[in-house]
Amino acid sequence: MKSFQSVLLASAVLLISASFAFSQECAKEAVTVGFLPKLDTDPYFKVAQQGAEEAAKEIGGKAIQVAPSQATAEAQIDFINSLVSQKVGVIAISANDANAVAPALKRAAQQGVRVISYDSDVAGDARSVFVNQAKGDSLAEMMLESAYNLIGGEGEFAILSSTPTATNQNAWIDFMKAKMAAEPKFAKMKLVQVAYGEESEQINQQQALALVQAFPDIKAIIVPAGIGLPAAARALEEAGMIGKVKLTGLAPATLISKYIKDGAAQDIWWNVSDLGYLTYQTAQALAQCKITGKEGDKFSAGRLGEYTIGAGGELILGPAKIVTPDNLAEFKF
Repeated sequence: MKSFQSVLLASAVLLISASFAFSQECAKEAVTVGFLPKLDTDPYFKVAQQGAEEAAKEIGGKAIQVAPSQATAEAQIDFINSLVSQKVGVIAISANDANAVAPALKRAAQQGVRVISYDSDVAGDARSVFVNQAKGDSLAEMMLESAYNLIGGEGEFAILSSTPTATNQNAWIDFMKAKMAAEPKFAKMKLVQVAYGEESEQINQQQALALVQAFPDIKAIIVPAGIGLPAAARALEEAGMIGKVKLTGLAPATLISKYIKDGAAQDIWWNVSDLGYLTYQTAQALAQCKITGKEGDKFSAGRLGEYTIGAGGELILGPAKIVTPDNLAEFKF
């Protein structure tokens, strides 16, 4: 026979489940989507928001964006709570820390707010869909291949990431390390250090200079962060090291176009406005129960066409490209 405590616990679980289901009714029209990027000063997220606003004009609803002035999970939690109090229909978050923000997102869901992530994922049980700019492994592989080509396949290199808790960047770094260990092709490349720019232009500049000073034989730095790559390029240029130390990573192509043209840098990039556009389309489809986040769910994302939810609730915008002098003109941001 079940104990009285176990019966009470089971009843509580059923009540919570019923409340959760009741509170997340299907919206009959477009809702307000609250975008919560990592940082308020990052131009990357401003361009993504332009895409979200384009989608809102097409299908209705509203795209609002709030963001912290410091790239921390604690700062994002305050904004999650604020968006819940504003009664948004969906929160779309690019996480500074996948796990630290999860409890606040789960509380938001219990209050009827649906949750998706974009750009940088959160814990899988804290959201319905992750809108990824490109397949994570492919981005990591492209950054490593770019560095390999820039330095002729041998020599020391470093990685200048954003924060130690950045979900997407940690996954990319782990993939690069595993690929280097598994493939003889990379045997002559040596990763000497992973440093962090803390989503700050000044700190990225300081860290880039610190890396070239600490490792005088370094040949390249991979910078998988939109703020970090242009900052590192400017710092190395002022120090007379640009070109001697090659750069690659992720950044708006227009911000490092001069270095790409000179052959001192390469870039892996995608259409950032389209990421915001797809995230908004996904949020509305979820709010209106056109999708649930399950693998195989299909929906129409406006001018981008039909999309299908993949394993783990992941949705891929599309393939990225290595930006070189030959294709630089294709990238407007």
